[in-house]
Amino acid sequence: QVQLVESGGGSVMSGGSLRLSCAVSAYACVGWFRQPPGKEREGVAAIDKSGAADYADSVRGRFTVSRDSATLYLQLDNLKPEDTAMYYCAASIPWGAACIAKNYRKFGHWGQGTQVTVSS
Repeated sequence: QVQLVESGGGSVMSGGSLRLSCAVSAYACVGWFRQPPGKEREGVAAIDKSGAADYADSVRGRFTVSRDSATLYLQLDNLKPEDTAMYYCAASIPWGAACIAKNYRKFGHWGQGTQVTVSS
């Protein structure tokens, strides 16, 4: 049973920053998705082993996804109240599927989530 564990969530004021982390080992494609309260899940970012990253339009320029050999990160800057959500890391996308944020439903493993709350 693969277990992904996120950390780094919290409560900040609008314009603030947070950094999320998740242990993902050697998966080729890993990413983040989020679920705002009362809304559907949405892909946030994805990154492959080469470091090529993809972002949702709503976060591009404010969020940065990165990884090292063992850990996936998501740097959240200039946070807005609409970024309030449970954030999940995800790993293991089927062979041949593009490693992009919109393919978040195709990830085979995900964590329990970490809450990010942004106040205005």
